[in-house]
Amino acid sequence: LGKFIPPDERVLLIEDTSEIHLAQDNLVRLEARQPQNGLPAVTIRDLLKASLRHRPDRIILGEIRGGEAFDLLQLLNTGHSGSLSTVHATSARQGLARFTSCVLQSGVDLPYRAIKTNVGDSVNVVVHLERRPGRRFVSEVVEIHGYDPDRDEYNYSFIFDSYKEPL
Repeated sequence: LGKFIPPDERVLLIEDTSEIHLAQDNLVRLEARQPQNGLPAVTIRDLLKASLRHRPDRIILGEIRGGEAFDLLQLLNTGHSGSLSTVHATSARQGLARFTSCVLQSGVDLPYRAIKTNVGDSVNVVVHLERRPGRRFVSEVVEIHGYDPDRDEYNYSFIFDSYKEPL
């Protein structure tokens, strides 16, 4: 997906460990670190909170694992469309559930449905990859249209479903 980012856009890449390789001219790479030589730790959450100072057009977070999901959600709500991240899940729908669970791990004092509403308003597309022996492939692409608190469901439509449309 990084190959489709226009070359004139400023991209901020935040990772725990440098793993993502982007050929982007205007790339700012930030990496978390453990405490060392008397210097304090710098967490993913610290980097996300400081990211707006770099005036990015897009923010890429290597992986959502916990409470940093809330900070990313806040950034998505500030208009950084086209931002990307990854989360481990068994399907696109489970990816949304996992993202929501990670937001809750931040300790934020928001009702569960308010968090889901924010996720539904901020996340536009979920691409799910599966790994089979010897390869990875796109299994689902889902467009998110918001969250319905009355039904406690995300409104979404499949753009692609490999179980219905084999590659």
